[in-house]
Amino acid sequence: MRSRTPSLTAWIIVIFGFVAFSPRASLQQRIGPSAGKGGVGDITGEYEIPDPNWPQWAHPYPKPGYIWGSQGGVFAESPNRIYLANRGELKLPDKVPPNFPGNWGFFNQMAATQPIANMVNCIVVVDGNGKLIEAWNQWDKLFEWGRGPHQVYISPYDPERHVWVVDDMRHVIYRFTHDGKQLVQTMGVLDEFGENDDLTRFRRPTMIDWLPDGTFFVADGYGNTRVVKFDKTGKALLKWGSRGTGPGQFNTPHGIAVGGSPPRVFVSDRGNRRIQVFDTDGKFLEEWPGIAPHSMLMSADEHVWAVDSLTDRIVKFDLSGHVEFSFGQFGTRPGYTWAPHQITADSDGNLYLSEVFGGRTQKYHPKPNADPTKLVWGRSLMPLANARTN
Repeated sequence: MRSRTPSLTAWIIVIFGFVAFSPRASLQQRIGPSAGKGGVGDITGEYEIPDPNWPQWAHPYPKPGYIWGSQGGVFAESPNRIYLANRGELKLPDKVPPNFPGNWGFFNQMAATQPIANMVNCIVVVDGNGKLIEAWNQWDKLFEWGRGPHQVYISPYDPERHVWVVDDMRHVIYRFTHDGKQLVQTMGVLDEFGENDDLTRFRRPTMIDWLPDGTFFVADGYGNTRVVKFDKTGKALLKWGSRGTGPGQFNTPHGIAVGGSPPRVFVSDRGNRRIQVFDTDGKFLEEWPGIAPHSMLMSADEHVWAVDSLTDRIVKFDLSGHVEFSFGQFGTRPGYTWAPHQITADSDGNLYLSEVFGGRTQKYHPKPNADPTKLVWGRSLMPLANARTN
């Protein structure tokens, strides 16, 4: 496994704006001495990587001579329909090694890119084998001069299965029809940012999650330090949060997950190295220290799965904040990860992780006789109102 160099570590700290070491208990202390150690089982948990070359690399994605750059997002609608969000393409070296596995992290360089003019293949859809189903190239122009899509989602409660794409750099959230043919809503104002009290504009939003009635919450995010609550039409209802380290304050509220009974809002306060828990009106309830998640997921069995930016581990919490299980380790070999950014799972228990620095999206398949309590189960989606065949 390639090790982090001091210069690379410093770069990562600058990019993500992590705060100095906190006296709170670290994830390593909370999980125990097995964190980050052990054999392959500890690295991939109850999963295996059946195809290290997933998805299939074939034209039109990426274009000849190029490789996908930073992979911001992935969303598994079903075991046979997976959305991939690509944040630019990078030119391959003139001489590519014969064992090149198809991801930029192989070169031991971060795949995160500067804003570029010609975004291509930003949103693509693949089947379970990684074969291209759809390329939404008609929308690439939306992401030009930004850094591409940040994450991609479908609400589990939407029978139309609209596809939501967050563009943090350009301060907007897009909502598309399921087939990608129509852009039906743009939230925020393109290339204009608002301050913390502005409910009409974002400032580098990051993540979304929903309540069953269609109400949703946006982590806003890199520029602002707040959560904004919207009704199902996209009308802002309220916001909470300010910059700081106290209860209800944030330093990069990046990830968000909603669930429980009564429902609660779990927010990744990444810069403060904690998860904060609120009711749906923004009342602070508690914090879970010692973890700095890039992203979080509410699983079908009502657990919070968090992707920790400090350890590259995938951590399972119950809704009281107890760590039940974790796996993962930094690296570029199959099953290892380099800054996993979005986590998603399908109804068969397959897990998908997009990597912003590794420049790939990996598919993890449950091992034979895997412990189902140690698998990530995707929430079932509402039946598609206008069913299509691919």
